[in-house]
Amino acid sequence: MACVSDESWVALPKMLSDRLSLPEDDRRDDDDDDDDDQPGFFRSESTAYRLEKVFPVYALGIPKPESDPVGLASVSGDPIWDAVREEAKLEAEKEPILSSFLYASILAHDCLEHALGFVLANRLQNPTLLATQLMDIFYDVMLHDRDIQRSVRLDVQAFKDRDPACLSYCSALLYLKGYHSLQVHRVAHSLWNQGRKVLALALQSRISEVFGVDIHPAAKIGEGILLDHGTGVVIGETAVVGNKVSLMHGVTLGGTGKGIGDRHPKVSDGALIGASVTVLGNIKIGRGAMIAAGSLVLKDVPPHSMVAGIPAKVIGYVDEIDPSLTMKHDATKDFFENVA
Repeated sequence: MACVSDESWVALPKMLSDRLSLPEDDRRDDDDDDDDDQPGFFRSESTAYRLEKVFPVYALGIPKPESDPVGLASVSGDPIWDAVREEAKLEAEKEPILSSFLYASILAHDCLEHALGFVLANRLQNPTLLATQLMDIFYDVMLHDRDIQRSVRLDVQAFKDRDPACLSYCSALLYLKGYHSLQVHRVAHSLWNQGRKVLALALQSRISEVFGVDIHPAAKIGEGILLDHGTGVVIGETAVVGNKVSLMHGVTLGGTGKGIGDRHPKVSDGALIGASVTVLGNIKIGRGAMIAAGSLVLKDVPPHSMVAGIPAKVIGYVDEIDPSLTMKHDATKDFFENVA
């Protein structure tokens, strides 16, 4: 996973703010009451509003954990979190029956990490692994890991930009299990690297049971990732996934048997892997490559190539630097005629 420099972290809010797509008409008049003097990144209120007008039923809040978040004070704003809150308030007005849910899940919290930890804990809890325990785990990791803080934002931006079914940042945070499983994996990966392997494996097990996604906690996954649908995705222990990669449902990045050591695929930046693709062995998927749905890949894939079939063969090359961003993964009749 790429390291995050101080410069890139400080520049992140500006970079993301350019991508936000909240309609200006939907913003409330009370935006004018914003307190610009508040500390930006995790300020408790992004806009002034009256809860009693928005929430007829109140959910119980949760105590805020005592923590010393890493590097948060130096950043002047968090446009992703601001957008999530704005969308949640608008949805609460449109669907009052969801107001308590939206308040408890988003608006009761003062930063994206708190809200995300609350949502994930409540999705993964069971009778012996309580939501309060899971929240403590998630908060402890996310609030002290700058790379995760950056990745959760770039991931949600990836879902918003690339998945036409993703209506908003808020919907990705609340409902999309591909996003949820990816963020729990990030926590599990951090725990694995800390030597807390049993706890990391427990989280992997819950991800598999609840979301139908099986990612070994040792697998290295970059940022700006899209797990579209997520169902049936399997990523092995020594697999590496680069930045800005898009994986459709049913993708397997697996080994070839009982071999030990480095035995899983390495996916380079910007690659697009279609539905139900199986990639086996310690092979490399080149930068910006596209693998058509249903393919079985058993050897290296050249950069910016399009491969398809069982076993997969090169059938052409893609024009885009990062096909994962355009999500054009259909090998059409016109394409094949052009190749011929």
